[in-house]
Amino acid sequence: METLQNNGNVSELVLAALRKIMRSIDLHSKFLVKRFGLTSPQLIVLREVNTHGQVTAGEVAHAVSLSQATITGIFERLEKRGLITRQRSCDDRRRILVKPTPEATKRLAGEPPLMQESFVDAFDKLEDWEKTMILSSLQRLVSLMDAQCIDAVTLLAAEALEAPKNNPPLETTNLKP
Repeated sequence: METLQNNGNVSELVLAALRKIMRSIDLHSKFLVKRFGLTSPQLIVLREVNTHGQVTAGEVAHAVSLSQATITGIFERLEKRGLITRQRSCDDRRRILVKPTPEATKRLAGEPPLMQESFVDAFDKLEDWEKTMILSSLQRLVSLMDAQCIDAVTLLAAEALEAPKNNPPLETTNLKP
């Protein structure tokens, strides 16, 4: 710990590391929008819908750990792009069922890479004690930043993204400075 203190203000080093993480997420999100026309949250949600073939917003929200309101917004954008359809259930008119379109299946066939996948592969190779230490440190940072109630989707799309003219982004997040 003494070497960290000798190298400058530790809090500045932590903030610099967090900025690098956020920048990495942002760059990957821009890549996804440019190459596939989908943001990370949209891709995650679309994959979940495609996996099940027919699903409700609540089921998707639970599966991807996002609020139902966030999922509904993503669904609206995906529907406008012709990637999903929504219709009332014949059995229970209160339920709205979501299905992927052939265009969604085609778009997903290109296997758009999620940053999370390469992270999970590398993380799984760590020793258990390293995983626990990282998790504990991140949870403590979340607490220190009073960010426990922030929806995880904002971490997947750190800033408004620019998309090619023929593939505008479907989901962006505006963060206040």
